[in-house]
Order: sequence, then C-alpha cells, then structure tokens
Amino acid sequence: MTGRYAVHGLAEGLYVTDRAGWTPATEIVHGYAFDDLLATAERRWNASPHVAAALAWKCYSYWTALPALLGFATARRVPLLEPEKVLIQYADHQPFLRAGLTDPDLAVLPTDPLATLDLPGVRVVRDEAALLDALRTSLIEAHLAPVVERLHKRTHLGARTLWGSLASGIAHGVSRAADVVPGSTLGVANTLLDGLDLGDLVDLAPRGAGRLEVRRRTCCLAFTLPGARICSGCVITTP
Repeated sequence: MTGRYAVHGLAEGLYVTDRAGWTPATEIVHGYAFDDLLATAERRWNASPHVAAALAWKCYSYWTALPALLGFATARRVPLLEPEKVLIQYADHQPFLRAGLTDPDLAVLPTDPLATLDLPGVRVVRDEAALLDALRTSLIEAHLAPVVERLHKRTHLGARTLWGSLASGIAHGVSRAADVVPGSTLGVANTLLDGLDLGDLVDLAPRGAGRLEVRRRTCCLAFTLPGARICSGCVITTP
C-alpha cells in the first residue's frame, strides 16, 4: 500500500506510545465518548444525526479493523483488536478519525516462525479457520458489534446498513493492498467476508493488477450530503 491516502487514518507507526490526545476505544464502545463522536461527526459533515452516525461508523469500522484485516490478508498474523487495545482520535475536520494500537496480542498459525519463539502476547491457533474465529471474536463480537447496537438504539440505523459499510471496507482494504497480498485478492476478500459472516453484503469481481470491483448491497448515506455524488459501487446505482 503506497501513498498517504492508504494509511492516513492510522497512527504513524501504527502503535501509540504517547496517549495524550487519544481516546480509548472502550469509551466509544461502552462509555462517554460515543456521544461526543456522533456530535463531532454532525459538525464534520453538517449532517442530520442518522447520516452523521452512518458516516462516523464507516470511518470507525474501516480504520479500526484495517490492521487486523491486512494482517490476515498479507501474513496470516492477526492483531486481536478488542476495544482496550485500540486508541482513537477524531475531529470535526479532515481527517475525521485515526486509529492506533496499544500492544494487542497476535494470533498466528503453527507454521509461523513466531510460533516457535514462545513470545509474550503471541497466540498460536490450530488452523486458518481458528485464526478467523479469533479475528471475529476480538474485532466483531467484542468491539464492533456493541457499537452497532448503540448506533441502532440511538439513530435507528439498520444493522444491515452498518455491517454493509464494514463489508465494503474489508473489500476495499484488501483491494488497495493488492501489491502486498500474496495470491488472489478476490479469494482473500471472500475468505474474510465469509469468515466474518458479511459475505452477503457486497458483490466482488476482479479488476486489473489484483484490484477488486466492489458493489455494495447497502448504502452508507453519503449521497444525502449537500453537493455529494453517489459513491462508486453504491447499491442505489444498480439497475
């Protein structure tokens, strides 16, 4: 992945050593920062509460998930991103959100060289299915699913709409990393989507140089912003 755009939503170096100015993701998942995040999104996009919430989620789910998704896609090494292992910055200007990590455990396969070193924080799982289970448990069940539930209760956004943004983000993240993903990006994207029970929310097709064409089956609501265009691949452009 090259260029500023590919990583502008992640902390420089990915790991945060100075927590000043960062909000623990636990405070978004369970605590006080949830309300502040949504209010900041309303100011950022000058949008109604439900649209701002949908766009805040689109950013939050993409950048918090990306390190784990690309760890799986490129090396079958998955940082386990429970909320206590993630820090967030957000602002009412561009970039809206950045994510950083605080020394999460790392799940690896028995064939990984790290598996033989008896390192603290390295969890060896039996196979790729177990690696996906570890990813789903830490990222989806412990972290993102509670945020979806809070958003649904607060704004009445449908869970399918919200999970559709994550599914699209997974596919786009793998596609943008095509130059460092071994093997088929389409195969890896489908493996991740199916392993996280999100495979029915996007349609994928191969493009040149390993890139993917991503067609959503839900809408992120960005088209409702003043002067906005319909996103490429949006469901509402499909005949």
